[in-house]
Amino acid sequence: MARPAAKFAISIPQPLYKALEKARRESRRSRSAIVQEALSDWLSRGVQAELVREYELGYRTRRETPAEALAALATATALMPKDEEW
Repeated sequence: MARPAAKFAISIPQPLYKALEKARRESRRSRSAIVQEALSDWLSRGVQAELVREYELGYRTRRETPAEALAALATATALMPKDEEW
C-alpha cells in the first residue's frame, strides 16, 4: 500500500533548477523522485556524520589497548583476500 505523500513548495535558484531539470530529463525520472533521493541522501549523510563523531569521541575517550590493536590487525589480515596486498 502506498503511503500518503505530503506536498510542499520550495524556491531554488534558477541555475539549480536548470541542473535539476537536466538531471531529471537525462535519468527519465520525475522531479519528485530526484528530490526525494537527494533528501534521503542528505539525511543519511547527516546520520552517518553523527555516527562518525560518536565513534571519534569514543576513541578519544577510550583508546584501544595494544592487545586490542593486535587482535584487530590479526582479524583484518585473516579476512584479507590471499591475492591482495596491503
